[in-house]
Amino acid sequence: MTETIRIVEVGPRDGLQNEATQVATATKIALIEQLIEAGHSTIELTSFVSPKWVPQMADAADVATRFRERTDLRLPVLVPNLQGLERALESGVREIAVFTAASDAFNRRNTNATIDESLNRFVPVLERAKSDGLRVRGYVSTVLGCPYQGEVPLAEVVRVSKALHRMGCYEISLGDTIGIGTPRKARGMLRAVADEVPLSALAVHFHDTRGQALANVFACVEAGVRVVDASVAGLGGCPYAQGASGNVATEDVVYALHGMGFNTGIDLSRLVAAGRFICHAIERRNGSKVALAWPS
Repeated sequence: MTETIRIVEVGPRDGLQNEATQVATATKIALIEQLIEAGHSTIELTSFVSPKWVPQMADAADVATRFRERTDLRLPVLVPNLQGLERALESGVREIAVFTAASDAFNRRNTNATIDESLNRFVPVLERAKSDGLRVRGYVSTVLGCPYQGEVPLAEVVRVSKALHRMGCYEISLGDTIGIGTPRKARGMLRAVADEVPLSALAVHFHDTRGQALANVFACVEAGVRVVDASVAGLGGCPYAQGASGNVATEDVVYALHGMGFNTGIDLSRLVAAGRFICHAIERRNGSKVALAWPS
């Protein structure tokens, strides 16, 4: 029986929020619809953060409301606090995501809070989410390195991941935010976290700053992970990390996984078309090598 790997498409949120070009709401919705048509079962729609800090996500309610009837899909939205959760609930969401880092230095720059302070902020968010029947996904960034403090102790990655899981996050996404990791380090990090959190509750999230993302995905898949975050056309980056390029391109991940004999449920041809659509819309170079080689 062919084994399945679930792709979490983060392009509409993690990808577009870091693009310099302001993207029209209608364009975002069209992209999400194309990703659904391509076979995605999990798509991160948007982020309910303050428009003052992330103007690209100012239309979060409009985007989320558009897909509130799609109960057949997992459509998480990012929320930073209770205020963001309240806005998300008004839009009819059924799954949220919370985010922190394994680096105090990065967390202070990103959220103006220490790791422990951010974890404490999540307690009422997860309590409210649980009472309203929402699933919660957790993100841990800088798992392989930080632009401000350099090395990140593996023990901190494990501690934060374990804390989020204990708080009620059904899945923890381990993010190499600045794309500094290599396959051996990525696999070792995953295995260390898996000693404390079930492997079935872990996902990986790699940026391709140094061209290592796909190799890192491969190493972690070989180690047993079965959920991979990726961004169509390699959209995105990290505003807090100099030189950090976009996420690993979904097209490239899907092509590799299909070549390894895994099932993703995604039609690669339609996925390539979705990537070309959004790159044309925002006048951006396509970050997927598979898309660039795909027949026109």
